[in-house]
Amino acid sequence: MKISLIEPLGVKKEVIEELSAGLIEKGHTFVSYDTLAENEEEQIERVKDSDIVMIANHRFSANVIERAEKLKMLDIAFTGIDHVDVSKAREKNIMLCNAAGYSTETVAELIIAMAVGGLRNMIKADHAVRNGGTAAGLGGREIAGRTVGIIGLGAIGMRAAKLFLAFGANVIAYSRSEKAEARALGIEYKTLDEVLSESDIISLNLPNNAETKGLISKEKIALMKNDAVFINCARGPIVDNAALADALNHDELGFACIDVYDMEPPLPADYPLLNAKNTLLTPHQAFISEEAMVRRAKIVFDNVYAYLAESPINVCR
Repeated sequence: MKISLIEPLGVKKEVIEELSAGLIEKGHTFVSYDTLAENEEEQIERVKDSDIVMIANHRFSANVIERAEKLKMLDIAFTGIDHVDVSKAREKNIMLCNAAGYSTETVAELIIAMAVGGLRNMIKADHAVRNGGTAAGLGGREIAGRTVGIIGLGAIGMRAAKLFLAFGANVIAYSRSEKAEARALGIEYKTLDEVLSESDIISLNLPNNAETKGLISKEKIALMKNDAVFINCARGPIVDNAALADALNHDELGFACIDVYDMEPPLPADYPLLNAKNTLLTPHQAFISEEAMVRRAKIVFDNVYAYLAESPINVCR
C-alpha cells in the first residue's frame, strides 16, 4: 500500500523515520512531506494514488476526498475531526481514525496557566514593568477557594478539573454524561446556566458540532459574573466571540483567555477579540508541546499498523 503523510507532525525527521521503518520493511511505500500544501490542488497531488493518508489539523475538503480515488483510511493526527468533510469520507467508505488523548495533559496545563494569568493580572503586570510602573493594584486573586466551572467533562475537562482541585478550588461541571470518578472527587454536576452564573473561573472543553455551535451565546455570556475569568481552549465557533468582546469592553466580564477562534490565526485586524480589553490571546497552541507532538506521532502510526493488521483502533464512529 501507499501511505502518505501529507503535512508535518511537529516532530523531528528522525522520529518519523523510526516510526515508519516498519512500514517500509513490510514492503509498503511511505511518503512524507515536511511542509504544508499551499493550496487544495497541491493537497490533491499529495494524496494521489494513496491508500492511507495521514493529516494533522488542516482542512481536508470533500473535493480532496473525492479526488483521492484509492483512499481507504484517513488517519487524523488530531482529537477533533471537524476540519474533515466526514460525510464525504463516509459516503466513500473511508475509515476515519484520530489521535484522541495525545494532548490531554498539554491542554489542561495551558488552561491552568491561563487561569493564573487572568487572576493575577499577568498581562497588565508585564506592561507595567516595561513602562516604568509598579505592582500597585495588580496583586489579583488566588485559584484556591474559588469556584471553577468545567463545561464538558471529557478527558481534557477531567484533567483540568483535577489540576484545579489540587490548587484548592471548588469544581462544578456541566456535561452531557456524568462520571462516578468525578463525583468521587467531589465535583458537583449542575445545569449550564448554573455553572455559568456561579463560577469564578469557567473552562470550556466541548467539541464543535451541530449541538454546541454558538452554545455560549450573548445571553449565556450575560449570566457570567462580571469579574469571572473565561477560558476557551476548545473550539472557537462554540462561542459568540463578538458578544464576548463586547462584554469585556463594557466590564461585564472580568477576563478572557482564548486559544481558539472562528478561524485559524492569523486573525483579521478587525477581529473583535483583538480589540477587546482584559484578554490573553494565544494562536491555537494549547495542543502543542514537545511531548504532545511525539505522543501524537506515535498514535497515528499505531493507527496505521493496526489498520494494516486488520485490527483498527481509534476509529471515529
